[in-house]
Amino acid sequence: REALKIMEKQKSGKIISIASICGMTGCAGAPHYSAAKAGILGFTRAVAREAIVSGVHVNAIAPGYIDTPMTETLNDNVRQAIAMATPAGQFGSPQDIANLAIYLASEESNFVIGQAISPNGGYVIS
Repeated sequence: REALKIMEKQKSGKIISIASICGMTGCAGAPHYSAAKAGILGFTRAVAREAIVSGVHVNAIAPGYIDTPMTETLNDNVRQAIAMATPAGQFGSPQDIANLAIYLASEESNFVIGQAISPNGGYVIS
């Protein structure tokens, strides 16, 4: 809230929320996580509608399965099944998410408003 106030006064800014494909599709075994991430997506869209009139761009990144400490806890059979269900055939890297964040923070994304972009290797195509 405080950052948004400053951005609105200066008539510019970029806010990037981090959600998950679980917020888009729901993930079995993780209903609370899925609900929380869906909430972030709804919040992002609502704030985007309000903030753009002040020149503030709000978007979300909803990553798929990324090689992180969170996914390292998955057993090998689950990891293999996820990789096989992903058209790219692998988990993403943290750099994949960072690259998208850099784009969303740049002026090159100025016409991207209120979007949930999901780098997920084709696991979810919408």
